[in-house]
Amino acid sequence: MRCNPFPVSMFNTPATDSLDARQLAEAFRQFSQASEALTGAYARLQTQVGQLTERLSVLMEALPAGVVVLDREGRVEQANRAVEALFGSSPDGQAWSTFWNTHCRLSETAGEWECIPGDRRISVEEAPLTSGEGRIVLLNDVTEIHRQRQHAERQSRLVAMGEMVAGLAHQLRTPLAAALLYTANLTGGELPAPDCQRIATRALERLRHLEKLIADMLLFARGESLGRESFEVCELVADLALTLEPVARDRGLVFRAECACAQARLMGDRKAIAGALTNLLENAVQACAPGGEVGLVVGQAGRMACFQVRDTGRGIDPALQSRLFEPFFTTRADGTGLGLAIARGVARAHGGDIAIESEPGKGTLCTLTLAMGA
Repeated sequence: MRCNPFPVSMFNTPATDSLDARQLAEAFRQFSQASEALTGAYARLQTQVGQLTERLSVLMEALPAGVVVLDREGRVEQANRAVEALFGSSPDGQAWSTFWNTHCRLSETAGEWECIPGDRRISVEEAPLTSGEGRIVLLNDVTEIHRQRQHAERQSRLVAMGEMVAGLAHQLRTPLAAALLYTANLTGGELPAPDCQRIATRALERLRHLEKLIADMLLFARGESLGRESFEVCELVADLALTLEPVARDRGLVFRAECACAQARLMGDRKAIAGALTNLLENAVQACAPGGEVGLVVGQAGRMACFQVRDTGRGIDPALQSRLFEPFFTTRADGTGLGLAIARGVARAHGGDIAIESEPGKGTLCTLTLAMGA
């Protein structure tokens, strides 16, 4: 018998090839259907993206606030028409920090910036994009709000000035009458030299009191900071310590000053701020008996600088604490009654305020807050 050189399986190849061809054709048909469905879905997605992009553009242009979109490097990818209206030019494609510093500067009010040039005021808010690829900046024109706030403050000061007129007459009359009496005694020419010197000294003290009273009244009436400069918080604290430490030592008090603000800076009227803090410190010194303590501790809470003046003095009667900021109200015989009112005005002009906590026999804590500068 002759052996067949071809295996039996070779005779089944045509049937197998036919089956594979049918499967391949079916696979191509399904792939084609899936491809067509995917193409259609992609086309619909493109249409939806185009519609959303158009709506977003329309929305950005319709917004009254300025909207700036920044990329990861801080360059402007997109800015709406309100931004160009605020600055007079478009920042598209520019480094936002450079454009901003060229057109704006920090104002004395926390969170507000002034346009250069011009009198517009802008508030700024920033937020990162959810993709993490950049930031969005929102600019609001608060010029009118600022003007209304200034007008309200002026009206409030005018009301306070009207209320203080009667008190002012009394405040001026007393030291003026004393000064006139002392100087009248000097004109007699019959007093010995030591008595003349003593009377002249007292007359000069009364006249200086009058001068301080008038200066404080004018400062209160003005009610706003005129200067603006950037300075370190700890540098201000060091200057205050140099001024107050000898005064406290002469009265037998322990004075301590501590600043934990590192290189933090304030933007505002340095002289007015120093004057307000000096007033709080002098009040603390006056409230303490020999052996007492006065402390100035300065820290930072967010974007606020907190100046805390604490003393171990006699404290303040709870019935009087609600009147501490009234013009011409004072518990000291030699006080003008304007110091705390002026200090609060300075604090509020710099985006902060003053709070006082006191307990009779246990001392007083005064906290003055100020908005930090850039």
